Amino acid sequence: MVVFDGGERVKLNVGGEIFETNASTIQSSCPDSLLAALSTPTSHGSNPVFIDRDPEIFAVILNLLRTGRLPANSSGVFSKQELLDEAMYYGVESLLRLAMLPPPLLGFDASLVSTIVPAADGVPSALTATAGDASLWIAHGGQISVYDWSLSHAGTVRTHLNDITSICRVWSEAAAIGSGSASGLHFYDLSGGRYVGSTHWTDPEDPRIHKARVAAIADSVGGVFASFDCLHRENSILQIDKSTLQVAAVIGQQSGNSAKTTVPEKLRWLPTNGLLVGSAVQRGVFGCSGYIRIWDPRSRNIVWETSEPGSGRSTRFGDALADMDVDVEELILFKVCSKSGDLGMADIRKLGEDPWVYMSDENPGAWKAGDGGGYSVVHCYRKQVLAARGGALEVWSSVKEKTSVDPIRRRNFVDKEDDSKRGMISKIEAGGDRLFVSREFMEGVEVWETSNFS
Repeated sequence: MVVFDGGERVKLNVGGEIFETNASTIQSSCPDSLLAALSTPTSHGSNPVFIDRDPEIFAVILNLLRTGRLPANSSGVFSKQELLDEAMYYGVESLLRLAMLPPPLLGFDASLVSTIVPAADGVPSALTATAGDASLWIAHGGQISVYDWSLSHAGTVRTHLNDITSICRVWSEAAAIGSGSASGLHFYDLSGGRYVGSTHWTDPEDPRIHKARVAAIADSVGGVFASFDCLHRENSILQIDKSTLQVAAVIGQQSGNSAKTTVPEKLRWLPTNGLLVGSAVQRGVFGCSGYIRIWDPRSRNIVWETSEPGSGRSTRFGDALADMDVDVEELILFKVCSKSGDLGMADIRKLGEDPWVYMSDENPGAWKAGDGGGYSVVHCYRKQVLAARGGALEVWSSVKEKTSVDPIRRRNFVDKEDDSKRGMISKIEAGGDRLFVSREFMEGVEVWETSNFS
């Protein structure tokens, strides 16, 4: 029953147990919820209104309304899904969401909190996370498993492909995917498990353009960019109209017969200046070689490029990049060297023949060159640079110091020694306030978060 005691105090009967609180506690937290409606005097008056729900979980919900936080022991008593079900029933899901999402991601203080393992073909081949709510899509084999903001499994979509090697979210519920064994860029609505359509690179006047496969995907407001590689080694980047899924432009076509002309395997879109950054790395017994290029899609021209080994490394000659990424907020390009593990940065607004500044730090907690191998993966997120060296994970963060006018970057371990022994890191993604890490030949995706007590 609902009893209004003098106007402000409210008594609720949930599953036969009486709870008492202030009406303002409920109405100020979730004014449009079922509980807010019950806490306002209506035609019910003092007539009994029975809520046939679990009183123990309601105690957790009431604590959430009072403090905005979940009790420390609630996760050990009730599952995440049980809490979500009750919050949806009472109409306070938004409040629970705020309480369950992690605090701001600080790489130097993040820790491993869980591992998500898809039910079948559990080794991830590609993954993508959203910056907004940290939801996650994992491609494994020819399937895509969807995990919502709470990382609860929302469903798995079986595609017509045998293997998915690249995935990119292009609408809130739709993904663009590519395969290493099948031609074309394919679009799926994951909310309904529906195949939307596909785009292929064809040219009736050039027989070499045949059965082109997708190597990398990047999304933008104006369309989707995807790099295509043909069986005859021709490759290019296509700009694809989202509304029609038709090719709007062919950018940077080249014959991929050498390291300098191989297909871009990583693409990053820069919304600030409308540029597209791409890179390719070939790995062999004699080391790595590859390139970084920047295109202007409006003119379809290359505005800057560097080849490695080759130009653009000064004292690092012969130590080619292993990976690159872009801080899209600060317009800084980062690369990692395959042998030394040195991390180089270049201001995209001041690029030249040799724009690289190699970052150093005397932090005794960070690894030193010569510890055995270089970085393998780099990922930029919210002005933090996350770099993997084998199985170890580090972060470079901007720090403002009194002795320096400009912010400097400091590096720290993200993981502990035992964490780094789980296997070679193959992919790093970040979304919301979570960090997602996958390792070679290992099932599942690791979830890293910053502690609430940091």
